[in-house]
Amino acid sequence: MSRSTITARQRRASSAERTTTVSRRTKAAAVAAATALSLGALGVWATSAGAAAAAVPVFPDNIVAFPDRDFVSVEGYEEYAGQEATLEVFRPGVGTVGAAKAIVAAGGVAFEVNHPGGSCWGAGFAPLMQVTPDLIPGDEVTVSIGGIALDTTTIQDLHASNSVLQADGVTMLVAGRIAGLDPAQMEQRVIEPALVDTAVGKRDVRAVLGGFQPGPNGAYQSKLEVDVASNTFLATYLFDDPAVAAIAAAATGERAMGWQLVDSNANRQGLTIAEFGEAGGPGVGGCPNGPLQNGPPGPTNTTAARVPGATSITVNWTPALAIPGGQPILGYRVWAVDTTSVNGEQVEIGRRIGNPAAIGTTITGLDPLREYTVVIASVSSVGETFPAVPALVVHDTVAPVITASPAGGSYAVAQSVTLTANEPGVDMWYTTDGSDPIDANTASSTATAIHYTGPISVAASGTVTYGGFDPSSNASAIATESYVITNQPTAAKTDILTAVPALQSVILTWAAADPVSPATAISGYEVKVYDSSSGSAVAVATVPFPGAGTSGTVTGLTGNQQYWFTVAAINDINPAPGPESNRVGPITALGPVVADAGPDQANVVRNTTVQLNGSASTTGATITYQWVQLATAQGVEVMAPGPNLRTIANPTAASTTFLLPSYTFGQSSGPLYFQLTVTDTSTGEIKSDRVTITPRNDVVTVASARWKQNDFRVTGTGAIEGAIITVRWTVSNVTSSATTTVVAGAWDLRLRNGAAPANPGPATVTVTSNQGGTFGPFNVVR
Repeated sequence: MSRSTITARQRRASSAERTTTVSRRTKAAAVAAATALSLGALGVWATSAGAAAAAVPVFPDNIVAFPDRDFVSVEGYEEYAGQEATLEVFRPGVGTVGAAKAIVAAGGVAFEVNHPGGSCWGAGFAPLMQVTPDLIPGDEVTVSIGGIALDTTTIQDLHASNSVLQADGVTMLVAGRIAGLDPAQMEQRVIEPALVDTAVGKRDVRAVLGGFQPGPNGAYQSKLEVDVASNTFLATYLFDDPAVAAIAAAATGERAMGWQLVDSNANRQGLTIAEFGEAGGPGVGGCPNGPLQNGPPGPTNTTAARVPGATSITVNWTPALAIPGGQPILGYRVWAVDTTSVNGEQVEIGRRIGNPAAIGTTITGLDPLREYTVVIASVSSVGETFPAVPALVVHDTVAPVITASPAGGSYAVAQSVTLTANEPGVDMWYTTDGSDPIDANTASSTATAIHYTGPISVAASGTVTYGGFDPSSNASAIATESYVITNQPTAAKTDILTAVPALQSVILTWAAADPVSPATAISGYEVKVYDSSSGSAVAVATVPFPGAGTSGTVTGLTGNQQYWFTVAAINDINPAPGPESNRVGPITALGPVVADAGPDQANVVRNTTVQLNGSASTTGATITYQWVQLATAQGVEVMAPGPNLRTIANPTAASTTFLLPSYTFGQSSGPLYFQLTVTDTSTGEIKSDRVTITPRNDVVTVASARWKQNDFRVTGTGAIEGAIITVRWTVSNVTSSATTTVVAGAWDLRLRNGAAPANPGPATVTVTSNQGGTFGPFNVVR
């Protein structure tokens, strides 16, 4: 897509003329905080219970939805250039119906989804989300970066019908629908590029709420009337010239535009553009189909087990999940196919299952001397999974593993014990008298065994002994859990939340434990330190932390060595620790040499001095420091001389500075990366750390670029007041430039007479701001 095409769409999707600047929000700190916690962060998917709330975008950021094309354009977000963003579509009462990931680009349009040159819906997500959502009114479209929901646009309920030219030849009507939207926050347009060469002088005509108003260049009048009671609108156009009216009426670009709010500078935010005649579904070759264009997804984790010589096959699976926004799963079709062909025919034997939550079935009546393949298909009102999901028939020889939850221990009240197997279709048995529940030799349960069909109630102290068989008759190990139901129970299990390495130590935080009724309080915690992740490893240290506090520092560790940690709680009625938490690690304690280049800095103003703060690094007479600028965030090479290399004031100091200059042509407008290397000359130990400095970049656009004899004029907008804008153009392979200044959010470069360039022929202009923004190339109109 050419830059001129993007620019035209920007002007259509955003306000007609942006004349002033609204300060950009700075959310980088929140994103950084979320990234720091990503180790324990939840996934991005919302459920039907609700989605992450976010505000309507603030200029220059915007989310523009085109529901008729299932297309979304995300504008602005310059401070996140180069970072990965998530675009999510949440449908109230349904859940997430579509999502995509994309890298934020500089230059006005951050990224687009389901549009030429942009991302496809489903990009970066699992197969279930490989679907183009059918965008409808009420859908909430959210931009997230680093797990933080930045902004949300709600798709508005509006629609424009085809234009109709009246019998007088100069009156054109466009009717449509508007519901749940302030009529003052709506505009109707008809797009037709052929209008540029008429008296209209623009590629569109438009109507806004109120009485008749003249077009920008005359040639027509228009008005927009809204009937709130019937949720309808009518746009009326009166043209001066019947020929121009005929061109407009023949257009196929009728639009209804609605926005959630307009700010004090007339910027339209949270924009929906309904386009008459545009087809829904995927608009880009290779992008996924819509939710109603494919059969349902198949089940997963499919297994088929058969005992040699048996007349049946046991099939298990994980139930399928319907495509978001698609038809629900109604059940399954499972069939076994004889691998032997007779006269081109193969015997099929199967089952139809009307339960969408089913997890398995047994196909009987098979020939014990023949081999079979098994396939499974989900069934919905759209059809069946195609191709069906194969389940390889195996003669399983691996024993299943069965676990009990909660594990044995001391409890104040009766427990409900759940048995879980590591593979589907396991037939489980248990006893409460200590006897064996299964006989592995005969592959059967014993006389005292109880068939497990649901949670086991343990109301008094005792044991639960359990085991079972998988579909291939492999027997599990027999295990026993002992439960003590007492008035002096130990505290409940807790979990470590964070583990932060420090100098020859690790700082831990953990969740507050339940003291377990009738205990009244937690009296302390006990941390165990391991030097292995093995479950059978012996702790190398046990560290008590008296009191109910939920944090502590484990000291005396060996620097640069890995450790694992658990925590157990102690209540005030039983001095014995409760069960240990899950083991957390590896965590490497810091050694004697620490390099800390300071926190990343975002939205740094240009032409200012930037502090590189390594004060948290190791100090001492034998410690040296070295700052260098890196070419990439990964630090694969040091920055070579050139326009992007910054001069570090004192590169051998722990903390130093450099000047972030105004932007000049040829210089990168992206983040800068610096590395601090700390060396102990007495031991030779070396440590390094990196910091990212992200400049605040201007957002510049080109509104028009026109040349005529002795008159060359280029206009546009800029987000930073007083920024110097440089405009470049080429005539006869010679590039020239001139500058102007942003005033009240706009800039205007006009060269006349001798200062105007000669006829540039087919030409483009590019613009740059000394505050980092770039735009172009943009076509020059002659």
